[in-house]
Amino acid sequence: MIKKTFSLIFILGLLTFQLQAQRITPEAYIELYKDVAIQEMKRMGVPAAITLAQGLLETEGGNSILLKKSNNHFGIKCKSNWTGAGVSHDDDAPGECFRVYTDARESYRDHSDFLRNGQRYAFLFNLSPTDYKGWAYGLKKAGYATNPKYPAILIRHIEQYDLQKYSLQGASSDDGIASGESKDKLLEFDKNETIQAAVVNETVAVPVNSLPEEGEENYSIPGKVMVINGSKCILVKKGTSLLAIASQHRISLRKLLAYNELEEDGLLAVDQLIFLQKKAKTGERDFVVVKQKETLYDVAQQNGIQLEHFLAYNKLDEDGDVFPGTKLYLKPIAETLQARTIQRDAEVAKEKIYQVQPREGLYAVAKKHGVSVQQLKEWNNLTSNDLKIGQELIVRK
Repeated sequence: MIKKTFSLIFILGLLTFQLQAQRITPEAYIELYKDVAIQEMKRMGVPAAITLAQGLLETEGGNSILLKKSNNHFGIKCKSNWTGAGVSHDDDAPGECFRVYTDARESYRDHSDFLRNGQRYAFLFNLSPTDYKGWAYGLKKAGYATNPKYPAILIRHIEQYDLQKYSLQGASSDDGIASGESKDKLLEFDKNETIQAAVVNETVAVPVNSLPEEGEENYSIPGKVMVINGSKCILVKKGTSLLAIASQHRISLRKLLAYNELEEDGLLAVDQLIFLQKKAKTGERDFVVVKQKETLYDVAQQNGIQLEHFLAYNKLDEDGDVFPGTKLYLKPIAETLQARTIQRDAEVAKEKIYQVQPREGLYAVAKKHGVSVQQLKEWNNLTSNDLKIGQELIVRK
């Protein structure tokens, strides 16, 4: 009996030792998942500091029982709309259903989607992505957790482990891709996204005057980004989510909205160009003529020019009416007029010299150019009326 008791104690001690050996530190947890938190911030707009702080809290620093049996880093319950696997776990009530993920990457992605697509969390995305205190209290207000100390715990984690620096990294890049070693780590999380990114990086330049008329074939090439007036863009079909576009091209939604002068996320009401980079302040051409059913916003998008500057060049308000046939400038008017003057002077200069054609006399040349014979003689130092074929004459001064 004593022997059995000793054996049981030994086995329990060994199991306890093994479990303790498997525990990780909060610093190790952060190091493991900081890159995916940054990537998710760029993809969906959830601050990386908040994501990591929630992960630390919900997983007990990467050591919770729920995490080990479900890969669930954020304590997200099954709910009625969950179609994946679930696991029973005691939380607010015994035997509650929690979502099961194949790996940590899937859990982090679902966490971002859960917040972005939840109506009750929508107000959070109006906050600055670096306002971690606002996000912490906002999550509690929206009902993410029942613990009254939830915001304080998140804030403490962020400040104790300097997690804010990861939000600043996530907010610092325009293209949505981390650089150097971090980029390599991020791409390891999801091979499919690596392939997608390779396709998206292929670009094709599109002249602004080649945009399709209504009813013409779509000029967009699937899987390729176009360049209009120096900025990357893509033609997107009606009904497409802006959030999906931002996710596909690895741009934060906030920046995508800013590039396209849009105020909020939603589904596109019509087929339209969506820019993936900041547009230029001036157009490639001096002006355009408005077509049927075109709005000022349409013209700005089709010519890859920032709406604010486009409106200023034409002294218009965004909500103003614009009629078909109206000439609208794509550059400052003074600059456009100067360019026209230079072009006109060049054309005039080109007309000053005339080459004599067969059977043309001095009188015929003078009549053709509206000057007198005497003027032609003076300008060209002629002493007679005789001309040779191909002779060059100054016909205007």
